[in-house]
Amino acid sequence: MLQVFALLNNVALLTLLRYTFCSHSVNDASRNLKSYLASLALDYVFIVLPTLLIFTVLSEWLYECTVGLFLLTILSSVLKRTYNLPYTEGPNAVRASISTYRVVTMFITCLCILAVDFRIYPREFAKTETYGTGLMDLGVGSFVLMNAVTSRQARNISSPMSRWKAAVRSTIPLLLLGFARLVSTLSLDYQVHVGEYGVNWNFFFTLAGVSILTSIINVPAKYSGILGAAILVGYQSWLSNGLSVYLLSNERGMDIISRNKEGIFSLFGYWGMYLIGVQVSYYLFFENRPTTQRSKHETRIRVCLLSIVFWILTLLIDRHVERISRRMCNLAYVIWVTAQNLQLLAWRFLADNVVGSKVLALERAFDRNLLASFLVANLLTGLVNLSVDTIFVSAAGAVLILLAYSLTLCVVMIIQQLPTRLAELKECAQADCCQESRSVATRGNWNCLKYTASSRDKENHGSQKEELNWSKMTLEINMSGPSSECSAEGIIDLRTMSSDEVDPIQQLEKEVVTYVRFKF
Repeated sequence: MLQVFALLNNVALLTLLRYTFCSHSVNDASRNLKSYLASLALDYVFIVLPTLLIFTVLSEWLYECTVGLFLLTILSSVLKRTYNLPYTEGPNAVRASISTYRVVTMFITCLCILAVDFRIYPREFAKTETYGTGLMDLGVGSFVLMNAVTSRQARNISSPMSRWKAAVRSTIPLLLLGFARLVSTLSLDYQVHVGEYGVNWNFFFTLAGVSILTSIINVPAKYSGILGAAILVGYQSWLSNGLSVYLLSNERGMDIISRNKEGIFSLFGYWGMYLIGVQVSYYLFFENRPTTQRSKHETRIRVCLLSIVFWILTLLIDRHVERISRRMCNLAYVIWVTAQNLQLLAWRFLADNVVGSKVLALERAFDRNLLASFLVANLLTGLVNLSVDTIFVSAAGAVLILLAYSLTLCVVMIIQQLPTRLAELKECAQADCCQESRSVATRGNWNCLKYTASSRDKENHGSQKEELNWSKMTLEINMSGPSSECSAEGIIDLRTMSSDEVDPIQQLEKEVVTYVRFKF
């Protein structure tokens, strides 16, 4: 458990370190195509490449890497205090944190499914046979929790009809992918470990089964944890009274349940995990939507405290009830996976205390196509295994193959998302604000830029149905010589029509918040 804890912390620290690195002109991927590509290259160098090395050839120095990255992140953040960006607040901040957590989980999964086939990947990081914890044991459980955290059920926005439509849209693709994987592995005689899910079962069938069970028995998000806990306690009691012996045995009958006993019976554990994840997500993010700095601070505290609570429960259950077993998805496994995922979320929320850009270009490329990235990773993994006898590849050869694999995966996802990104860049280039920013940036290096706003007839703002005419944005730059110091004033353009019910100034203060900060 300590190894997996350190491995996840390493990836989180690499992400935080990337946030603090480089200037705003490179971190800001929305400026132009050149900045976007530069940001992607830095994301790969700072996150993908070191993670690959830590998971393979640097695994013997795992804890040293963790301590070094932690100290380096703190040092980099302290040195960057002079370069400060306004922090994202409210629902957008929560959305960014959840997106980063999902992308990091997907990235680790995609990297490990191929790395495990090489000898440079430590065996203790691979999936366990019966009891224990390896890095890859987190895979399917983390996917279930990811779906729970972002589900419509957690957000309390689903009606019965929309719930069934969403269930059909999500279940049918998973079933098709499950059958496609089954047919492809049988036709290609691809190696499949029967003890993982069973003879005919696979990962996609598990996700589809959880979706079907959740649609059939749907409870409000604030009560889903109670149902999930009841399911997990009942399932654990069944395991403790003989079911675990049956699931871990190698004896199989000819019926479909016996041939796929691990996958079918573990559905109870994954279903309980999903319901627990729904209530945790609702409690953290959607019960009181964070719209202020105080509520966001409370959300950060809640995530950290919940992570600690689940870690304590993990140690107690693993010691006194039953050891962690991914193969059965027992109670200890569910609590352990939840603790690890909350740990990743806690790191991401702590990133708001780190100075630097908060959204990475590589995150955007993967976040919009998580399922597609997983499918591409599986196809590339199958292609490598069919082309190379991975068990006999040298360490240097394995590293080169993994580098090529990770780079290909990133390039495919970037190309898939590039048309959308180019459209966004074009739209930004045509915006007046971007044009003003470029016109100012070409005038020289400024140390300060001050904005002031003025309103015509401000003293009559309380009258009803009054039109507020705020003069058009202008920039007046006064150079003070070669020292690059300057003073500047800008007038903000804002028009609105007041209504009979709401005072216009109060309406503006409620709906409009503008942050302006420059550093050239």
